[in-house]
Amino acid sequence: MRLHDLKPPSGSRRPRRRVGRGVGSGMGKTSGRGQKGQKARSGFKQSPGFEGGQLPLAQRVPKRGFRNRFRKEYAAVNVEALNRFESGTVITPELLREEGVIKTFKDGVKILGSGELEKTLTVKANSFSAGAKEKIENAGGQAEVI
Repeated sequence: MRLHDLKPPSGSRRPRRRVGRGVGSGMGKTSGRGQKGQKARSGFKQSPGFEGGQLPLAQRVPKRGFRNRFRKEYAAVNVEALNRFESGTVITPELLREEGVIKTFKDGVKILGSGELEKTLTVKANSFSAGAKEKIENAGGQAEVI
């Protein structure tokens, strides 16, 4: 078999419909465009969302809120998830990803204060909640902002 022998599977392609070729073809006279009107004319294009001059739905529906383009999206990690590491470990976002605690960190990692911490750790992250910082320091560790 060569490239010039390749053919699409039978039944997967239909021949182009030739319109305006007489009444007997079933697609003569108006060529499947119906009777007169804007849609029957040549060059007719209709933009998506156009509703015949009526105010489009996208404009009728009230708009709410906005999306901050400069918002930072942190990967959240609770303090209790850090108990899996040995005491004295320096925890970085890269280490958390390697261990499978987080999948990705787009804008960084934020440590949150849910749960208890039983180990002495040095945690390096982009952000800490007040409770998380307190729990890390109470356990004898350090919370360093990167």
